[in-house]
Amino acid sequence: MFNVECRMRVTGVVVLLVLAFGIRHSAFGDDSFHWSLPRALPVPRVPADNPISHPKIDLGRRLFYDKRLSGNRTYSCASCHQQAFAFTDGLARALGSTGAEHARSTMTLTNVAYNVTYGWADSGLRTLEAQMLVPMFNEHPIEMGIKGHETEILARLSADRVIAAAFASAFPGEPAPVSVQNVVKAIASFERTLVSADSPFDRYLYRDDRRAMSAAALRGKDLFFSKALGCSECHQSFNLSGPVTFEHSTPVEPLFHNTGLYNVNGRGGYPPTDRGLFDRTHNPTDMGRFRAPTLRNVAVTAPYMHDGSVETLDAAIDHYARGGVKSPLQSARIKGFPITPDQRKDIVAFLESLTDKSFLANPAFGPAR
Repeated sequence: MFNVECRMRVTGVVVLLVLAFGIRHSAFGDDSFHWSLPRALPVPRVPADNPISHPKIDLGRRLFYDKRLSGNRTYSCASCHQQAFAFTDGLARALGSTGAEHARSTMTLTNVAYNVTYGWADSGLRTLEAQMLVPMFNEHPIEMGIKGHETEILARLSADRVIAAAFASAFPGEPAPVSVQNVVKAIASFERTLVSADSPFDRYLYRDDRRAMSAAALRGKDLFFSKALGCSECHQSFNLSGPVTFEHSTPVEPLFHNTGLYNVNGRGGYPPTDRGLFDRTHNPTDMGRFRAPTLRNVAVTAPYMHDGSVETLDAAIDHYARGGVKSPLQSARIKGFPITPDQRKDIVAFLESLTDKSFLANPAFGPAR
């Protein structure tokens, strides 16, 4: 087993406490619902106004794959969030239901319940329910294209006796359970169950499976968590991401980073199509700042960065090794590092060891039969 010092360095003190006390039951939820979580993960935080339940999860799963939820019946949530790609789409930039290309890449839904904030660069989106309204109602560009079609979409769902019954079961006692608000609540409940912690790295770290990781992956792990490379300064804790939240955790603020991807004007400017957190705050120091996503299943979520401009893991490592494009606004953590070809292979091997194949094929996360 890893010693205590090493485990604290990798996953954080809070996770050690969660593992030690075996917390597995949510304070919010249906009496019959209990989280069944891998040893590595704490109980997700659930909003008090949307308690989780099995009927709600079942309904959310059905709606997640239902193209009737888009204005033109061509797109579902799963069109952009495909299970085989860790709930991304394999595209550099997402496409909406009308074919419009977005400025940003589709983010993974791997362990999405633990995010402090949602989207690539929006400090105001603090829940899955709030985030979901963006793809549903956004018009520039259109994603799901629901705006203006709400009545029609609800009529489609109400006319399906199976779906209508699922709404009634998920939201018992409500006089009109088929509503946009309940669509959001149900899908958010399903997305909170998209838990991944069965990668070779998890089996090595939490189950003492000494054969789970290759020698190259183990060398890459040591490089990843080393001070020389500093990868884990942004991709840390049990989710290998930015700040996380979970039940009983201390509230934390989101973090956003300028990784030196662009410097279009010599003063750190980013392309006007997407300037990161700056587009929300208009604070010059927020130019090009984006959230650090989880690296779980990262090997199947190419291409990388907020705009899909980095095609491979090798190219991503090269970007950080050279220290970005030397922008005056980039994070002080992006300073570059020397790396040999063999070390690059080792880091890629470690990143590939974060792939949870059972998550990518779990039938409970696929379309309802």
